[in-house]
Amino acid sequence: MHKVELSYSLTGRRPAGAAIRNPLIELLQAVREQGSISGAAKSLGQSYRHVWGELKRWETELGRGLIVWDKGQPARLTEFGDKLLWAERQAQARLAPQIDSLHADLERAFAVAFDDATHVLTLHASHDDALVLLRDHAAATARLHLDIRFMGSVDAIAALNEGRCTLAGFHTPPQPAPGSRAQRTYQPLLRPGEHKIIGFARRLQGLVVARGNPLGIAGLQDLVARRARFVNRALGTGTRVLTEDLLAGAGIEGGQIQGWDRIEPSHGAVAEAVASGSADAGIVIEAAARGRGLDFVPLMEEDYYLVCLRSVLEQPAARVLREVLASREWQQRLGTLPGYEALRSGEVLSLSRQLPWWKFRKAKESTGSPPSRG
Repeated sequence: MHKVELSYSLTGRRPAGAAIRNPLIELLQAVREQGSISGAAKSLGQSYRHVWGELKRWETELGRGLIVWDKGQPARLTEFGDKLLWAERQAQARLAPQIDSLHADLERAFAVAFDDATHVLTLHASHDDALVLLRDHAAATARLHLDIRFMGSVDAIAALNEGRCTLAGFHTPPQPAPGSRAQRTYQPLLRPGEHKIIGFARRLQGLVVARGNPLGIAGLQDLVARRARFVNRALGTGTRVLTEDLLAGAGIEGGQIQGWDRIEPSHGAVAEAVASGSADAGIVIEAAARGRGLDFVPLMEEDYYLVCLRSVLEQPAARVLREVLASREWQQRLGTLPGYEALRSGEVLSLSRQLPWWKFRKAKESTGSPPSRG
């Protein structure tokens, strides 16, 4: 069975005729109407050599004859050629409503690209429920479309540095300590002066447990003491970095925790594992636990940042985003998510102050005569 591949083109106006155009069908229709290859070529605005060559190519591709090539006789379609035209008319008639809807959807989507008042920002980010809320809010209130792809924080910043996105989203504890896993993970990826961070939100991370907390889990030590079945996040995710820092602070090795090697791809997936009874605990944002009717044991507040290159900050789309984040309307909406609060949302923050890992030498004051200008 031959397969059908759909494609589309952008034009100044939609051509009349078939809802979905196909070059072979147009060739066959022209031959039928004109009765000759030369007439078909003229009606299509193409050369005789091109039309003849395309018909021969299609006959080879399909393994069937399309034209009765009798010398001195008007060109006519073979029975197979006639059946192709019939099948295409039948399909177009049946699918006309869906095709019209598809046309409309594509045209609405591409209208954004031609509208100077709308903006698009590509964002690769660590998974976050507030970003999903922001995407809908920014599109509805500011005609700003966030093209979000969720991935681990490390991969998100790497994508930014490689030019595959405009913004990246990552999260750390407030003022993460020197020597922490957070420093070892993020410092090599970020450069003061080149990267700028934008405040987004403060959120709460903790242990998701079954409703009623049947194992009585009150902290990380209880994961070991009660042999709780844990579900983890993948290496390179911000939550995995946070988890390893919390365990190091509590003097716990990952291998002491049952299920340490079980990986789920998102906060929601971790919460679903607990909700299904296949796990007893995992570290998630509060919203993921509350949204599934589960209990939540707070462990740490953390700051979620958006980071971009310095050159992006004053671009129109980035300015619109910062205005949206700083608006009272957005910050009130953010506050409806459990465990979230706006914290310097939309402000451009000092990378070296928020993440105090870099030390800069101060220039020594000159004690002698002024330096030569030569």
